[in-house]
Amino acid sequence: MSVTPVSFARQRAAQARLEIVRPVIADERQRRIPLRFNPTDYKLSKSNTFAEITIPGLETPPLQFVRGGTETLSVQALMDTSDTLENVRTAYVDALRNLMRPDSREHAPPVVRFVWDQSVFTGVVEKLDVQYQMFRQDGVPLRALLDLTLKEYRTAAAQTARNPLSSPTVDKTYVVRRGDTLSSISAAVYRRPDAWRELARANGISDPRELRPGRVLSVPRLP
Repeated sequence: MSVTPVSFARQRAAQARLEIVRPVIADERQRRIPLRFNPTDYKLSKSNTFAEITIPGLETPPLQFVRGGTETLSVQALMDTSDTLENVRTAYVDALRNLMRPDSREHAPPVVRFVWDQSVFTGVVEKLDVQYQMFRQDGVPLRALLDLTLKEYRTAAAQTARNPLSSPTVDKTYVVRRGDTLSSISAAVYRRPDAWRELARANGISDPRELRPGRVLSVPRLP
């Protein structure tokens, strides 16, 4: 039997795959969506959003963290059935395309996990580009190059449990932004709007209405 590049690659069984995390599927064959071959690489991208605090007279405005951006994973996958002459669309591509359709139970596309030896990334399929490159004489596609992008999925509860946004027992500072009030700042740093008096006392504020953007407040620890 002759060995072709495709059959040789097939002998090295692909370990990379997508697994449906949500909704819960008991049948492993339905839950797992294998990639035809292991990818050569994948890319993770993450960004943060910062606000510039305008303070007259400063050459460079201070930056205040606003929120984290959503992380994305991009991977290119090759699907090839030229050794079996199967329709690559029905054999591999359709299963990935279905991940972009809302599930009847969740009313949203499924949450998936990209796995390659170990869990790498959990998210939802944001984008899928498919380029068909090889065909049988009757037009049935035999090779597809897929550009797949996953957008990170993490519940708010899981993020808060892992990275608490505030700690009432640690001293810190806070740069006032336009629209802030002592109670809103207290809610942000203490998770207690009623603790605004502690902020006022620590910063010598007698009139809460005179809170100006750009002022740096001392945030004392709560007793």
